[in-house]
Amino acid sequence: MATDKKRVVVAMSGGVDSSVTAALLQEQGHEVIGMTMQIWDYSRFTNQHGETFGSCCSLDDVYDARRVAEGLGIPFYVVNFEKDFQRQVIDRFCDDYFAGRTPNPCVLCNQVLKFELLLRKARELEADWLATGHYAQITECADGYTLRKGVDNNKDQSYFLFTLTQQQMAQVRFPLGGMSKEEVRGHAARFNLRVAEKAESQDICFVPDGDYVRFLEEERGAGQRDGEIVHVSGKVLGQHQGTYRYTIGQRRGLGIAWPAPLYVVGIDAETKRVMVGEAEHLSMTELTAYDVVWGNNAPTEPFAAGCRIRYRHHEVPAQIIPLPGRQARVVFTTPQKGVTPGQAAVFYRGDAVLGGGWIA
Repeated sequence: MATDKKRVVVAMSGGVDSSVTAALLQEQGHEVIGMTMQIWDYSRFTNQHGETFGSCCSLDDVYDARRVAEGLGIPFYVVNFEKDFQRQVIDRFCDDYFAGRTPNPCVLCNQVLKFELLLRKARELEADWLATGHYAQITECADGYTLRKGVDNNKDQSYFLFTLTQQQMAQVRFPLGGMSKEEVRGHAARFNLRVAEKAESQDICFVPDGDYVRFLEEERGAGQRDGEIVHVSGKVLGQHQGTYRYTIGQRRGLGIAWPAPLYVVGIDAETKRVMVGEAEHLSMTELTAYDVVWGNNAPTEPFAAGCRIRYRHHEVPAQIIPLPGRQARVVFTTPQKGVTPGQAAVFYRGDAVLGGGWIA
């Protein structure tokens, strides 16, 4: 039993991770309140039989979260963030694609929905903490709090959480950060949770069928970004039906005959051009990050760190140069492929997150 009982709001998604989080905190003696975010209109995403697509944050997930809460005997609330999600996540997602960027909406969802709006709801309930099922850790030191990787390298989600502020980290808990997925499922079985064997969703919740092009065209219309496919030499190789159909590093679906394999190496939304080139044109020696958030100490001088440029990317050595206006220049020790505008660049020292920003 906990010697220091806290009131804790648990963000319950209906999955095994958040369910185990709630059960563990209750077992430790805390007063646990379950809360689920309703973030989009589920009726928009149904198949021909009227069934919803399987995805995170679906209506079935809300039902599962409610049943787990009932089984644990804890209060449960559903909060409607649909308008906020549309404005802060979906609209930004569409804006980025139509501006030639490849967005990462999961970072924005965590930043705005969970750790701003949901944390505010937790405070309204006079909760001491907001807890989630993320695989990450927060440690306290003399000069503040540090976000760290989860111990399970295959599940670590620190990359998605780089925007956490000192104030937020003081009020957030990640009980699963020191566990492996297998340990979490073991706890789920021990607690006899109905979601113990529930599969995980890998899809973006508002594009549950994975068809990004369809979603973007339904949101913003088709035919607005048609243009040319241009080789890095300047030669026009063909036409395309929308810059939003392409991402940096893409090879398939170009429909171009060329002596060597071609990749998308740039997207210019203003001129409506998709730039292509051979593999060597994918390598970048540096990038600029904007809207940079630093951890517990904002640096003023250049420093060496590991930089991760996408979720499933290992950190690579780089020199991080802080710039005015919440920007940073990242110079890689060796050139990197797949530097994609719109994705996050997150800086690490060991398992500690030093900061991060968005790739320009």
